[in-house]
Amino acid sequence: MRVFVTGASGWIGSAVVPALIDGGHIDGGHQVVGLARSEASADALAKAGAEVVRGSLEDLDTLRAAAAEADGVIHLAFDHEVAFAQGDFMAAAEADRTAVEAMAAPLADTGKPFVLASGTPVAAGRVATERDGHDLPPLDVVPPEAAGMVVRMATAEYVLGLADRGVRSSVVRLPRTNHGEGDHGFIATWIQAARDKGTAGYYGDGTNRWPAVHRLDSAHMFRVALESAPAGSTLHAVADEGVALRDIAEVIGRHLNLPVVSIPVEEAQDHFGWLTMVMAADQPASSALTREQFDWQPTQPGLLEDIDKGHYFRQ
Repeated sequence: MRVFVTGASGWIGSAVVPALIDGGHIDGGHQVVGLARSEASADALAKAGAEVVRGSLEDLDTLRAAAAEADGVIHLAFDHEVAFAQGDFMAAAEADRTAVEAMAAPLADTGKPFVLASGTPVAAGRVATERDGHDLPPLDVVPPEAAGMVVRMATAEYVLGLADRGVRSSVVRLPRTNHGEGDHGFIATWIQAARDKGTAGYYGDGTNRWPAVHRLDSAHMFRVALESAPAGSTLHAVADEGVALRDIAEVIGRHLNLPVVSIPVEEAQDHFGWLTMVMAADQPASSALTREQFDWQPTQPGLLEDIDKGHYFRQ
């Protein structure tokens, strides 16, 4: 299968590409065409054995053409720089929706797979499942700071709806952290905050939980979705259902030899910066339905074990 992958040189993508090309499958691999914004990304993809298409999510004609020439699409890219570093999640979410529509158009009535990366939902007071997160509130009733997230969730629902247009669409929901050696995401940001502030802090009482998965396990999930997910499927790439923030802070404190302390909610923004918005809700999630339906079982270390290996603390 010729597979067009956006975000192919990113943190998740750089694991998905080899999982597609080889992945240890006895039935062989797929031909990957990766979208690359930079020369460095293009070089990395070429070294991984992928064909390279130069462009970005703003190059809609390039996206349409690459999708039309492919046997399937996996969309991993999202402008995290705009969403988090610049603080404009809405702009990133709207640009993502436009890109998805461009890639989806040539797939209509072909039966080809379109796999979208999204995030696990929050189900107040319980563990979220694959059945949650599909009924979205109108934008005019959500707080402004949450509107961008609702737009991104609406894009996932749009992709699931492509099943009615002859696309074998699926959404792979990823947990809050896809950990592993080389990760520069949430855990690395948390560790840097601990170094900067001199304390391994946790948000509030520390009982809020993050679901987690090793990126090699989530990479395998994307191959499973591409090859076998029925149209309109929602899959959860979750290994740890919910790791308490305090437990994460304790591992960080032990490795940095720093005190582990509660950061009051009103002081969290100053301590954690943009990471506060990710810590502020209890958000465990299950993958039980996915494991029951598909041939996917996580085999890599869990989050606490992986942090405890020490690679996050090398400078």
